[in-house]
Amino acid sequence: MKTPDTERPRPGSAILRTALRRNIGAMIAGTVLMGLYQAAETAFPIALGLIVEHTMQDRSLGSLGISIGSLAVIITTVSLSWRFGMRVLQKANTTEAHRWRVQVAACGLQPVARDVDLKSGEILTVATEDADQTADIIEVVPLLISSLVAIVVAALALSLADLRLGLLVMVGTVVILSVLAVMSKRIGASTQEQQARVARAGAKVADLIIGLRPLHGFGGNHAAFGSYREVSTDAKRQAITVARVNGTYAGTALALNAALATAVSLTAGWLAFEGRITIGELVMAVGLAQFIMEPLKMFSEMPKYVMMARASAERMALVLNAPPVMTPGPERPEPGGALEVDGVRHGTLQGVKFAVTAGEFVAIAAYQPRAAADLAAVLAVNAAPQTYGGVVRVGGREIGDLSIEAVRSHLLVNPYDGEIFAGTLRTNIDPSGSGREIAEAVEASMLTDVVALHREGLDHVVRDRGANLSGGQRQRLSLARALAADADVLVLHDPTTAVDAVTEQLIARNVAKLRRGRTTLVLTSSPALLDAADRVLVLDGGVITAEDTHRNLLAGDEAYCLAVAR
Repeated sequence: MKTPDTERPRPGSAILRTALRRNIGAMIAGTVLMGLYQAAETAFPIALGLIVEHTMQDRSLGSLGISIGSLAVIITTVSLSWRFGMRVLQKANTTEAHRWRVQVAACGLQPVARDVDLKSGEILTVATEDADQTADIIEVVPLLISSLVAIVVAALALSLADLRLGLLVMVGTVVILSVLAVMSKRIGASTQEQQARVARAGAKVADLIIGLRPLHGFGGNHAAFGSYREVSTDAKRQAITVARVNGTYAGTALALNAALATAVSLTAGWLAFEGRITIGELVMAVGLAQFIMEPLKMFSEMPKYVMMARASAERMALVLNAPPVMTPGPERPEPGGALEVDGVRHGTLQGVKFAVTAGEFVAIAAYQPRAAADLAAVLAVNAAPQTYGGVVRVGGREIGDLSIEAVRSHLLVNPYDGEIFAGTLRTNIDPSGSGREIAEAVEASMLTDVVALHREGLDHVVRDRGANLSGGQRQRLSLARALAADADVLVLHDPTTAVDAVTEQLIARNVAKLRRGRTTLVLTSSPALLDAADRVLVLDGGVITAEDTHRNLLAGDEAYCLAVAR
């Protein structure tokens, strides 16, 4: 068994650098095109000023035609460079966001979970909103550079008319960015807190959906909804705070940009009045003063988006940097279906020891439900081998020395609360679409009545979490999926608790028949399943205390009778 991975974690800044490095080609192309767009936009008022200047000196149709042609070229350049530049950047942005979504989802769906202190709803938020905001850095950098190009070109053009105009633009830009840089830090902190609170609200929703039926059953739904209302209100307050900060930032940026544009226009007017610049240069200066409002606005907003991307990247780092609970080994189990649990101590288990030979059907009657859950967690590798005492061997190999793929292909543990997914009955039974064992699994799990009930049969639509199925139907559907997988070793944890006694009896016989010759272990207190097993192990006080057939135990063990008799 290998020790957990100790690779140095990547901070949020490293995640942003990775995103930039992977898209360097698209960013260069986008920067060139967007820089060309901004340069052409800047050239428009410059060209207009030159046209006015030369038209006043040479009033000919030829000059007018050249002027109109020049403006047409500039407008065409503006249109095409913007269209293709944004297309390149948005494609790269979308692709990068998808990469991070897949990577975060892969961490959340790993067979051996990472040691992350986040619930599924929080990881979902990280994989969606945070991944999107992190990928925005792909657009932010080229737009930042292109806006800087526009400001520099405008400042140079104004400097040619009068040095004071160019200096006014450069100094004003530095002042504006200095003020906004300070404000953007608060935006980043507020956004990170908002994402955390939204994620907590999402996690609460996921918990409510899972437990809605039980909550209704004992009247706890009002208290649960009140709990959600509390975290939701908390997220709303933080969202209002972020909106207020963003509004203040945007208002300040607009006011400062307008003040700079006004200062440039008034200074140009004063210089023209003094005769230090020409009428054409005045037209150019006023046009540039109006034009630089857009690149200044874009340029001043970039620090905000950088801080938001940084905050989202830091949240993604929480998931991506979380150490794995275990690092699986490279080995594979030997052919056959032997399963051995040797002195396992975990939770309520106090040295459990038993073996299931290949092809055997064994049932375990756990007097304490928690013990059955702990044993299922160990067999499913939800508890890493280094976190408990003893060993589990599958196919003669210690489970810690096996790759997770090998464990999953050889050993399947079907939990009592198996998830049902949105789709159809067929896709829930056979998610991989292999088409194997579906008919046999449907029949063995007594799901035939559900299939026959609907005109679409196996193609009947199933809602998320099986919301349109009863508890017994969901349980039988989960059992059918486990049986259809046809694993060498199948572990079933309370597969019939939600079905009636007659159906349970039929399922027990069908499972024993279908799994004949295949290794099967059932954790249950069902008399029908216990009777169908080749032998029964009694798990009491965290250890195996008895072993025999169900009927022999009924005849000679009073505690067993009290525990399983219904």
